[in-house]
Amino acid sequence: MTGSPSSAGVSTALLTDRYELTMLAAAFADGTAQRECVFEVFARRLPDGRRYGVVAGTGRLIESITRFRFGEQELDLLSDVVDRATLDRLADYRFSGDIDGYPEGELYFPGSPILTVCGTFADTVILETLVLSILNHDSAVASAAARMVTAAAGRPIIEMGSRRTHEAAAVAAARAAYLAGFASTSNLEAQRRHGIPTAGTAAHAWVLLHDDELSAFRSQVAALGTKTTLLVDTYDIRRGIELAVEAAGTELGAVRIDSGDLGVLARQAREQLDKLGATNTRIVVSGDLDEYAIAALRAEPVDSYGVGTSVVTGSGAPTAGMVYKLVEVDGRPVAKRSASKESRGGRKGVLRRYKPTGTATEEVVFPARNPIPVGEHDRLMQVPLIRGGEPVPDLPTLEESREHLKRALVTVPWEGLKLSRGEPAIPTVFEGF
Repeated sequence: MTGSPSSAGVSTALLTDRYELTMLAAAFADGTAQRECVFEVFARRLPDGRRYGVVAGTGRLIESITRFRFGEQELDLLSDVVDRATLDRLADYRFSGDIDGYPEGELYFPGSPILTVCGTFADTVILETLVLSILNHDSAVASAAARMVTAAAGRPIIEMGSRRTHEAAAVAAARAAYLAGFASTSNLEAQRRHGIPTAGTAAHAWVLLHDDELSAFRSQVAALGTKTTLLVDTYDIRRGIELAVEAAGTELGAVRIDSGDLGVLARQAREQLDKLGATNTRIVVSGDLDEYAIAALRAEPVDSYGVGTSVVTGSGAPTAGMVYKLVEVDGRPVAKRSASKESRGGRKGVLRRYKPTGTATEEVVFPARNPIPVGEHDRLMQVPLIRGGEPVPDLPTLEESREHLKRALVTVPWEGLKLSRGEPAIPTVFEGF
C-alpha cells in the first residue's frame, strides 16, 4: 500500500474532473454541502462474456485519498474555476468520512457494492473521479490477468506491457497483474514502488548489435551467467538454439521464442534442446499472448509466458465499467430512475452464500437498514477501509491480497473458470428492496 518515494506527499487533488469542483462550490453556496451522503461503487454488468471480476487498486486508492489535499499550486489553478469562499474551504479539505469495501483481491459480480463512501456531500462527491479511475483501471487489468493465470495452469507469467500503455498506467498495471498471480514484471518502477519481482534479459536489438548471433550470446552469458535467457528467434530458431547451447553450455537457463507458431516451435525447441543435452533449459514464449493463446499452449512444452499488450489493456476490456452513485442523503434513499441506468437507493449490505464445501452459490445484496440473517456458510463481503478519514490499522499488504485472490478463485464453480463466454459464475440476488 505504500507509494513511490518520488510520489510521497504529491497531491492527488487535481486527478479529478472540473464538474466535481463546480458542484461542490454550488453546494457550499446553497447550504447542501454538509448533508450526510452515501455513495456506492458497483458495476452494472461484467464485460461481455466474463464470468467474474477482480477488485484491484484498493490499496492504491486509500493511499491516494490520504494525499487528496489542495496546496497553493492546486488552489491557484482553481482560482478561475470556483469562487474565493470555496477556495478557502478547499485549503482545509481533508477527507473525514468512512469507507467500507470489498477486500482487495476479492471477486465481484454485477451489482456488487464494491465500495461504500460515507460523509458529507463535500467530503464524498469530490472523490468520484479518483475512485473510479483507479478501480476501473486496476480491476480491469487484474480481471484479465486472473484469467491468464488460470489458463497458465501453474506456469509463471511475466508482465511485460510497459511499452504498450501510459508510463504511470504501466506501474499500476504491473501491480494489478502481480495481485492476480503473475510471477514478475519487467517494470523497475513497479519493483521500487510495490516490491514486485522483476525479470528480463535482452531484446532483438542486442543480437542485431553484434556481428553475429554467437557473439551476442557469448557476451550475454559473460555478463549475466549461464542461467540467463537467450532470445533465439532473431534469425533462424533452430540455428539460434544451437548457438545458444554452444555459448552457454547445457546448463543454459532458458531460451525465449517471441514470434511464429509458438506451439510448434516450442515442441521443436524442446526436442532440439534435449538432443543437445540441455534437458533442464526452460522455454519461455511471448508475442501477443492473451488468455486464449495461453490456454491453447497448455499441452505444449512451455515453461513460462511473457504477456504485454493484452494484460495492460484488460484483454479487450480496458475498463471495469464501475460507477460511483449517490444512494442516500441524510438517511433517505435516493436513486436514478433512468430506464437504461436504473439503480437501487439506500446504503446496501452484501453477503456471499457458499455450499458447505466452500463453493460460492450467490451474491445477496440487501438494504443495510434492513439486514438479513447471515447463515452458517454465508460471509459478509465488506470490511472497514477508512474511519474518520484515516486508513484503518493493519490493512492487507499486496502479498496478502494476492493470497486472498487465490483463495477466492477456489470458491468459484468450475464452469465459472472457463474462458468460454457465459453468464456470471454466481448470480446476484437483491433481497428486501
